[in-house]
Amino acid sequence: MAASQPRSAYVHLPFCHRRCFYCDFPVVPLGDRADGATSRSVAEYLRWLKEEISSSPPGPPLSTVYLGGGTPSLLSATQVAWLLTLLNTRFGLAPGAEVTMELDPDDVCAEGLRGYHRAGVNRVSLGAQSFDNGLLAAIGRRHNRRHIETAVALLKAEGLCRWSLDLISGLPGLTPALWEATLDQALSLSPPHVSLYDLTIGEGTVFDRWLTQGRLSLPPETTTAAMLDRAARRLGAAGLRRYEISSYARPGHACRHNRVYWGGGHWWGFGMGATSSVAGRRLTRPRTRGGYQAWLHGPRGGAQPPAGAKERLEDLLITGLRRSEGVNRQRLAQQCPVPLAALMTLSPRLERDRAQGLLCCEGPCLRLSQPRGFRLSNQVLADCLLWVDELFAPGGAAHDTSLAAPA
Repeated sequence: MAASQPRSAYVHLPFCHRRCFYCDFPVVPLGDRADGATSRSVAEYLRWLKEEISSSPPGPPLSTVYLGGGTPSLLSATQVAWLLTLLNTRFGLAPGAEVTMELDPDDVCAEGLRGYHRAGVNRVSLGAQSFDNGLLAAIGRRHNRRHIETAVALLKAEGLCRWSLDLISGLPGLTPALWEATLDQALSLSPPHVSLYDLTIGEGTVFDRWLTQGRLSLPPETTTAAMLDRAARRLGAAGLRRYEISSYARPGHACRHNRVYWGGGHWWGFGMGATSSVAGRRLTRPRTRGGYQAWLHGPRGGAQPPAGAKERLEDLLITGLRRSEGVNRQRLAQQCPVPLAALMTLSPRLERDRAQGLLCCEGPCLRLSQPRGFRLSNQVLADCLLWVDELFAPGGAAHDTSLAAPA
């Protein structure tokens, strides 16, 4: 049982100055000025986190912790130290544990960074998004290019050598020339890790409303695809290996915490809107402060029943194929369980994807090609889900006991 107990924890810290125009995360905008009401709001939320974490069942020491948001850097170093001590008291932190914290470039200062580092933060995710001041303003960000460069200089001066630079492609007004300049500026900072996300328009966001009103002009898909391919080539040439659809890293700098998600592992989730995966059950907390408080102080419902073989296979395929190494079908057959012979025979749709160079089959291993398979991953993943539907349909190969390996 211990092997399936989580050794990772995600803590959601929802506070931010303002909601960015593309953001659909569960956040609590506080405005640009800190005051007594703001301090009380943060303190109250931290008390709720303490209740949730302290009442969780014990488990093995944590090997990864991720403080995400929102803008976790709105918390003081003292508050971050308190939160990590709380996790350490409940679960323990394994020697060499990776502790990641998301930072906004305009929040970074030498004193605060030193405090976070001393508290136990040893990896930083820096939300740059773009280096163009006009684009940053157009998406609702508060920082500018100078803030990013200063933050990176302070990270290096503090000795925090494990950090990631987050960028977004497909932004309104982004041209190939601006994208090339973005890559130039990013690489000039020698980041050990780059997370590169393509813009998605979430329901209910400002961008969603503007798109409906015809006020949002996005780059054509062909242009965005070419920019993503260009980024993959340039980052690869600079020594950053693409180890996941959106992630590039120098040797030894891949994010261990996120690999837990992509590898079908288990993790604790704490806070408003956070999802956990414990003992085969997914549990998503309410996305609002009021909903989270009611859930915390009432019946904590919402846990999904343990995933069946079909749901488990879907999850492992969708997450595992995000990785450069893909999935091993022999392991999938053990984890689900499904007859290995059923997994070794692809559907006609997936055979077509393989013929088109989107999917690679090497013995039991199944992976997306780079860069084209990664770029068109939505098509391949949709075909994977249809394949699983066929396997588990009445009379499908997943039910054929004659395909099982001999005892």
